Amino acid sequence: MSASVQAPARAAGLAVVVALVIVYVVWGSTYLAIRFALEGGWPPLLAVSGGRFLLAGAAMYAFLRWRGVPAPTPAQWKNLAAMGVMLLLLGNGFVVLAEQHVSSGLAAVAVASVPLWMGVFGAMYGQRPSRVEWTGIAIGFAGVLWLNAGSSLSASTTGLVMLLIAPLAWAFGSVWSRGRDLPPPFMAAAGQMLCGGALILVVGLLRGESLVAATPTLHGTLALLYLAVFGSIVAFSTYVWLLHHVRPVLVSSYAYVNPAIAVALGAWLAGERFTTHDLGAMAVILAGVVIITLAKVLRR
Repeated sequence: MSASVQAPARAAGLAVVVALVIVYVVWGSTYLAIRFALEGGWPPLLAVSGGRFLLAGAAMYAFLRWRGVPAPTPAQWKNLAAMGVMLLLLGNGFVVLAEQHVSSGLAAVAVASVPLWMGVFGAMYGQRPSRVEWTGIAIGFAGVLWLNAGSSLSASTTGLVMLLIAPLAWAFGSVWSRGRDLPPPFMAAAGQMLCGGALILVVGLLRGESLVAATPTLHGTLALLYLAVFGSIVAFSTYVWLLHHVRPVLVSSYAYVNPAIAVALGAWLAGERFTTHDLGAMAVILAGVVIITLAKVLRR
Protein backbone atom coordinates (compact mmCIF):
# COMPACT_ATOMS: atom_id res chain seq x y z
CA MET A 1 0.00 0.00 0.00
CA SER A 2 2.88 2.32 0.78
CA ALA A 3 4.34 1.74 -2.69
CA SER A 4 0.99 2.49 -4.37
CA VAL A 5 0.74 5.79 -2.50
CA GLN A 6 4.33 6.79 -3.27
CA ALA A 7 4.14 5.97 -6.99
CA PRO A 8 1.73 8.82 -7.89
CA ALA A 9 3.78 11.20 -5.75
CA ARG A 10 6.94 10.21 -7.59
CA ALA A 11 5.12 10.58 -10.93
CA ALA A 12 3.85 14.03 -9.95
CA GLY A 13 7.32 15.05 -8.78
CA LEU A 14 8.85 13.85 -12.06
CA ALA A 15 6.22 15.78 -14.04
CA VAL A 16 7.10 18.98 -12.17
CA VAL A 17 10.82 18.48 -12.84
CA VAL A 18 10.18 17.85 -16.55
CA ALA A 19 7.90 20.89 -16.74
CA LEU A 20 10.50 23.13 -15.08
CA VAL A 21 13.20 21.88 -17.45
CA ILE A 22 10.95 22.68 -20.42
CA VAL A 23 10.34 26.24 -19.20
CA TYR A 24 14.01 26.76 -18.32
CA VAL A 25 15.45 25.42 -21.57
CA VAL A 26 12.81 26.50 -24.10
CA TRP A 27 12.35 30.04 -22.80
CA GLY A 28 16.09 30.36 -22.28
CA SER A 29 16.71 29.28 -25.88
CA THR A 30 14.15 31.61 -27.47
CA TYR A 31 16.60 34.52 -27.40
CA LEU A 32 19.03 32.61 -29.62
CA ALA A 33 16.17 31.38 -31.82
CA ILE A 34 15.13 35.02 -32.33
CA ARG A 35 18.67 35.85 -33.45
CA PHE A 36 18.74 32.91 -35.88
CA ALA A 37 15.32 33.86 -37.30
CA LEU A 38 16.48 37.45 -37.84
CA GLU A 39 19.75 36.35 -39.42
CA GLY A 40 17.74 33.95 -41.58
CA GLY A 41 16.01 36.86 -43.29
CA TRP A 42 12.64 37.02 -41.49
CA PRO A 43 11.27 40.55 -40.75
CA PRO A 44 11.46 41.26 -37.00
CA LEU A 45 7.88 42.37 -36.31
CA LEU A 46 5.92 40.88 -39.22
CA ALA A 47 7.30 37.37 -38.68
CA VAL A 48 9.63 36.84 -35.71
CA SER A 49 7.29 38.54 -33.23
CA GLY A 50 3.81 39.40 -34.58
CA GLY A 51 3.40 36.65 -37.15
CA ARG A 52 4.32 33.78 -34.89
CA PHE A 53 2.15 35.09 -32.02
CA LEU A 54 -0.83 35.53 -34.33
CA LEU A 55 -0.48 32.00 -35.71
CA ALA A 56 0.09 30.45 -32.28
CA GLY A 57 -2.80 32.40 -30.79
CA ALA A 58 -5.14 31.43 -33.62
CA ALA A 59 -4.24 27.75 -33.24
CA MET A 60 -4.78 27.83 -29.47
CA TYR A 61 -8.02 29.81 -29.79
CA ALA A 62 -9.47 27.42 -32.39
CA PHE A 63 -8.55 24.39 -30.30
CA LEU A 64 -10.03 25.85 -27.10
CA ARG A 65 -13.27 26.86 -28.82
CA TRP A 66 -13.49 23.35 -30.31
CA ARG A 67 -13.15 22.00 -26.75
CA GLY A 68 -16.06 24.20 -25.67
CA VAL A 69 -14.17 26.96 -23.83
CA PRO A 70 -16.28 30.16 -23.96
CA ALA A 71 -14.98 33.06 -26.03
CA PRO A 72 -13.83 36.16 -24.12
CA THR A 73 -16.45 38.84 -23.49
CA PRO A 74 -16.07 42.33 -25.04
CA ALA A 75 -14.74 43.66 -21.71
CA GLN A 76 -12.24 40.79 -21.53
CA TRP A 77 -11.09 41.44 -25.10
CA LYS A 78 -10.28 45.05 -24.09
CA ASN A 79 -8.13 43.83 -21.21
CA LEU A 80 -6.45 41.23 -23.44
CA ALA A 81 -5.69 43.94 -26.02
CA ALA A 82 -4.11 46.13 -23.33
CA MET A 83 -1.99 43.20 -22.16
CA GLY A 84 -1.05 42.49 -25.78
CA VAL A 85 0.30 46.03 -26.09
CA MET A 86 2.34 45.90 -22.89
CA LEU A 87 3.58 42.30 -22.80
CA LEU A 88 3.86 41.41 -26.48
CA LEU A 89 4.23 44.62 -28.50
CA LEU A 90 6.42 46.57 -26.07
CA GLY A 91 7.78 43.54 -24.22
CA ASN A 92 8.59 40.86 -26.78
CA GLY A 93 8.49 43.10 -29.85
CA PHE A 94 11.14 45.44 -28.48
CA VAL A 95 13.36 42.50 -27.50
CA VAL A 96 13.19 41.22 -31.07
CA LEU A 97 14.05 44.67 -32.46
CA ALA A 98 16.88 45.04 -29.94
CA GLU A 99 18.42 41.74 -31.03
CA GLN A 100 19.15 43.33 -34.38
CA HIS A 101 21.77 45.36 -32.50
CA VAL A 102 22.85 43.33 -29.44
CA SER A 103 23.61 39.69 -28.68
CA SER A 104 20.92 37.25 -27.60
CA GLY A 105 22.67 36.69 -24.26
CA LEU A 106 22.71 40.39 -23.37
CA ALA A 107 19.05 40.68 -24.31
CA ALA A 108 18.23 37.85 -21.91
CA VAL A 109 20.26 39.46 -19.13
CA ALA A 110 18.44 42.78 -19.58
CA VAL A 111 15.05 41.03 -19.48
CA ALA A 112 16.09 39.36 -16.22
CA SER A 113 15.30 42.69 -14.54
CA VAL A 114 11.54 42.04 -14.91
CA PRO A 115 11.09 40.79 -11.28
CA LEU A 116 12.79 43.97 -10.04
CA TRP A 117 10.38 46.21 -11.91
CA MET A 118 7.46 44.04 -10.79
CA GLY A 119 8.47 44.72 -7.19
CA VAL A 120 8.43 48.47 -7.84
CA PHE A 121 5.11 48.47 -9.70
CA GLY A 122 3.65 46.13 -7.10
CA ALA A 123 4.50 48.69 -4.43
CA MET A 124 2.71 51.36 -6.48
CA TYR A 125 -0.39 49.14 -6.50
CA GLY A 126 -0.30 48.61 -2.74
CA GLN A 127 1.70 45.35 -2.63
CA ARG A 128 4.37 46.62 -0.28
CA PRO A 129 7.67 44.70 -0.53
CA SER A 130 9.44 43.65 2.68
CA ARG A 131 12.83 45.08 3.67
CA VAL A 132 14.59 42.04 2.27
CA GLU A 133 12.71 42.41 -1.03
CA TRP A 134 13.70 46.09 -1.20
CA THR A 135 17.29 44.99 -0.63
CA GLY A 136 17.02 42.57 -3.55
CA ILE A 137 15.46 45.28 -5.74
CA ALA A 138 18.28 47.71 -4.86
CA ILE A 139 20.97 45.12 -5.62
CA GLY A 140 19.28 44.15 -8.86
CA PHE A 141 19.00 47.74 -10.03
CA ALA A 142 22.69 48.26 -9.26
CA GLY A 143 23.32 45.41 -11.70
CA VAL A 144 21.01 47.00 -14.29
CA LEU A 145 22.92 50.31 -14.03
CA TRP A 146 26.20 48.42 -14.28
CA LEU A 147 25.00 46.56 -17.38
CA ASN A 148 23.79 49.73 -19.09
CA ALA A 149 26.78 51.93 -18.21
CA GLY A 150 29.86 50.31 -19.63
CA SER A 151 29.05 46.86 -20.96
CA SER A 152 28.96 46.03 -24.67
CA LEU A 153 25.23 46.81 -24.52
CA SER A 154 26.04 50.53 -24.28
CA ALA A 155 27.59 50.39 -27.77
CA SER A 156 24.09 50.39 -29.26
CA THR A 157 21.83 53.24 -28.15
CA THR A 158 18.84 51.71 -29.94
CA GLY A 159 19.34 48.31 -28.32
CA LEU A 160 19.92 49.93 -24.92
CA VAL A 161 16.68 51.95 -25.04
CA MET A 162 14.58 49.02 -26.24
CA LEU A 163 15.99 46.69 -23.60
CA LEU A 164 15.11 49.25 -20.95
CA ILE A 165 11.53 49.63 -22.19
CA ALA A 166 10.83 45.91 -22.78
CA PRO A 167 11.16 44.67 -19.16
CA LEU A 168 9.41 47.81 -17.89
CA ALA A 169 6.40 47.14 -20.13
CA TRP A 170 6.32 43.41 -19.36
CA ALA A 171 6.48 44.01 -15.60
CA PHE A 172 3.84 46.76 -15.62
CA GLY A 173 1.52 44.69 -17.79
CA SER A 174 1.91 41.69 -15.47
CA VAL A 175 1.12 43.73 -12.36
CA TRP A 176 -1.68 45.67 -14.07
CA SER A 177 -3.40 42.44 -15.14
CA ARG A 178 -3.88 41.17 -11.59
CA GLY A 179 -7.54 41.28 -10.59
CA ARG A 180 -8.71 42.28 -14.09
CA ASP A 181 -11.65 40.62 -15.79
CA LEU A 182 -9.93 37.93 -17.86
CA PRO A 183 -10.96 34.56 -19.31
CA PRO A 184 -9.42 31.26 -18.06
CA PRO A 185 -5.59 31.12 -18.33
CA PHE A 186 -5.28 29.23 -21.62
CA MET A 187 -7.96 31.32 -23.35
CA ALA A 188 -6.34 34.46 -21.91
CA ALA A 189 -3.03 33.38 -23.44
CA ALA A 190 -4.64 32.71 -26.81
CA GLY A 191 -6.55 36.01 -26.80
CA GLN A 192 -3.49 37.94 -25.73
CA MET A 193 -1.41 36.42 -28.54
CA LEU A 194 -4.16 37.19 -31.07
CA CYS A 195 -4.45 40.83 -29.99
CA GLY A 196 -0.75 41.39 -29.47
CA GLY A 197 0.19 39.63 -32.69
CA ALA A 198 -2.24 41.72 -34.73
CA LEU A 199 -0.99 44.96 -33.18
CA ILE A 200 2.64 44.00 -33.81
CA LEU A 201 1.82 43.26 -37.46
CA VAL A 202 0.33 46.75 -37.85
CA VAL A 203 3.44 48.36 -36.35
CA GLY A 204 5.63 46.20 -38.58
CA LEU A 205 3.77 47.38 -41.69
CA LEU A 206 4.07 50.99 -40.54
CA ARG A 207 7.83 50.44 -40.21
CA GLY A 208 7.93 49.37 -43.84
CA GLU A 209 8.56 45.68 -43.25
CA SER A 210 7.51 43.27 -45.99
CA LEU A 211 7.19 39.52 -46.22
CA VAL A 212 7.31 39.73 -50.03
CA ALA A 213 10.81 41.17 -49.95
CA ALA A 214 12.01 38.60 -47.42
CA THR A 215 14.24 35.77 -48.60
CA PRO A 216 14.39 33.54 -45.51
CA THR A 217 16.82 30.67 -45.22
CA LEU A 218 15.90 27.16 -44.06
CA HIS A 219 17.85 27.79 -40.85
CA GLY A 220 15.88 30.95 -40.15
CA THR A 221 12.57 29.29 -40.98
CA LEU A 222 13.25 26.40 -38.61
CA ALA A 223 14.10 28.93 -35.88
CA LEU A 224 10.81 30.74 -36.51
CA LEU A 225 8.84 27.48 -36.34
CA TYR A 226 10.62 26.65 -33.08
CA LEU A 227 9.57 30.01 -31.64
CA ALA A 228 5.95 29.56 -32.72
CA VAL A 229 5.50 25.96 -31.57
CA PHE A 230 7.80 25.61 -28.58
CA GLY A 231 8.26 29.20 -27.40
CA SER A 232 4.67 30.41 -27.84
CA ILE A 233 2.60 27.24 -27.26
CA VAL A 234 4.52 24.43 -25.52
CA ALA A 235 6.49 26.46 -22.98
CA PHE A 236 3.63 28.80 -22.12
CA SER A 237 1.18 25.91 -21.67
CA THR A 238 3.74 24.20 -19.44
CA TYR A 239 4.14 27.43 -17.47
CA VAL A 240 0.37 27.64 -16.90
CA TRP A 241 0.32 23.99 -15.80
CA LEU A 242 3.08 24.71 -13.29
CA LEU A 243 1.15 27.66 -11.87
CA HIS A 244 -1.66 25.22 -11.02
CA HIS A 245 0.57 22.52 -9.48
CA VAL A 246 3.44 24.19 -7.61
CA ARG A 247 4.05 27.37 -5.64
CA PRO A 248 4.47 30.55 -7.74
CA VAL A 249 7.88 31.13 -6.14
CA LEU A 250 9.20 27.92 -7.71
CA VAL A 251 7.71 28.81 -11.09
CA SER A 252 9.30 32.26 -10.96
CA SER A 253 12.74 30.64 -10.73
CA TYR A 254 12.79 30.75 -14.55
CA ALA A 255 13.63 34.46 -14.23
CA TYR A 256 17.16 33.74 -13.04
CA VAL A 257 17.73 30.44 -14.87
CA ASN A 258 16.77 31.64 -18.39
CA PRO A 259 19.54 34.29 -18.69
CA ALA A 260 22.25 31.80 -17.74
CA ILE A 261 20.94 29.33 -20.33
CA ALA A 262 20.68 32.07 -22.97
CA VAL A 263 24.26 33.22 -22.36
CA ALA A 264 25.57 29.65 -22.47
CA LEU A 265 23.70 28.81 -25.68
CA GLY A 266 24.76 32.07 -27.31
CA ALA A 267 28.41 31.36 -26.56
CA TRP A 268 28.14 27.69 -27.63
CA LEU A 269 26.03 27.87 -30.78
CA ALA A 270 26.51 31.43 -32.02
CA GLY A 271 30.02 32.29 -30.85
CA GLU A 272 28.79 35.23 -28.76
CA ARG A 273 31.45 36.69 -26.51
CA PHE A 274 30.85 38.39 -23.18
CA THR A 275 33.19 40.62 -21.22
CA THR A 276 33.87 40.30 -17.50
CA HIS A 277 31.80 43.47 -17.16
CA ASP A 278 28.79 41.82 -18.82
CA LEU A 279 29.01 38.66 -16.71
CA GLY A 280 29.55 40.66 -13.51
CA ALA A 281 26.46 42.77 -14.17
CA MET A 282 24.45 39.60 -14.89
CA ALA A 283 25.59 38.06 -11.61
CA VAL A 284 24.48 41.16 -9.65
CA ILE A 285 21.08 41.31 -11.40
CA LEU A 286 20.44 37.62 -10.76
CA ALA A 287 21.57 37.99 -7.13
CA GLY A 288 18.89 40.64 -6.66
CA VAL A 289 16.24 38.41 -8.25
CA VAL A 290 17.25 35.46 -6.05
CA ILE A 291 17.04 37.63 -2.90
CA ILE A 292 13.53 38.78 -3.89
CA THR A 293 12.47 35.17 -4.46
CA LEU A 294 13.89 34.01 -1.12
CA ALA A 295 12.23 36.94 0.63
CA LYS A 296 8.85 35.85 -0.73
CA VAL A 297 9.49 32.31 0.55
CA LEU A 298 10.39 33.61 4.02
CA ARG A 299 7.35 35.89 4.15
CA ARG A 300 5.06 32.97 3.36
